Amino acid sequence: MITRKSPAEIEKMRRSGRIVAEVLALIESELQPGVTTGHLDRLAERHIRAAGAIPSFKGYLGAGRYGKGPNAFPASTCISIDDEVVHGIPGDRTIRDGSVVSVDVGAILDGWHGDGARTFLVGEVSPAARDLVDATRLAIMAGIGAAQPGGRIEDISAAIEDIGTANGYGIVKPFVGHGIGTSMHEDPQVPNYRTGRRGDHLQPGICLAIEPMFTLGTGDVYVDGDRWTVRTADDALAAHFEHTIAITNDGPQILTTI
Repeated sequence: MITRKSPAEIEKMRRSGRIVAEVLALIESELQPGVTTGHLDRLAERHIRAAGAIPSFKGYLGAGRYGKGPNAFPASTCISIDDEVVHGIPGDRTIRDGSVVSVDVGAILDGWHGDGARTFLVGEVSPAARDLVDATRLAIMAGIGAAQPGGRIEDISAAIEDIGTANGYGIVKPFVGHGIGTSMHEDPQVPNYRTGRRGDHLQPGICLAIEPMFTLGTGDVYVDGDRWTVRTADDALAAHFEHTIAITNDGPQILTTI
């Protein structure tokens, strides 16, 4: 069931989204060769909690459930490097020169979620890596631009897919965008490719997390032995961008921005 948010509720989500954007900006300022992913994660959690929010990811079990134990996500951010697409677990790994680093951040403020991600280039990277990241960034803006009131979910999917296929990139299909609100994952799903179904109507008050994921290979992925990290099956580089948006009468509004 798709829930529509009131203007007041969207403003609450804008506050959580701003915290997400602040964390991504903080990580960008600290990201350099020699820094560990664990250090970046600790900075992120400190900022989220100082803002009065709760990390969305820490203790997440999936399907809207939280808890403790070996299956719970252990960190406040997902940090994925090179062939890792999403859900990389921060720890003692050191960022190296030439790395492609995707950072996903979620924050809950007063019960409302914000969710966003960016892919960063560290030091000297290949032209192919830079082009991949640029195209994925372009794809998220195309998807957001297609999220117009009166349109359909498939309009977003088509806009993203067209960028990926035009550049010859693999499109990750098992992991998609989603609705968002008082839960991190709500209906509807927002695929990054055409499904052949128009999908739900885009109406004012619907909030979505749009998140294209492109690779330099086939787009096929698998989940690593840690039960979380998603890697490309052919070891190809991957890029990931995400924004939380609200559909309004005046068009889409990005909520994960400063």
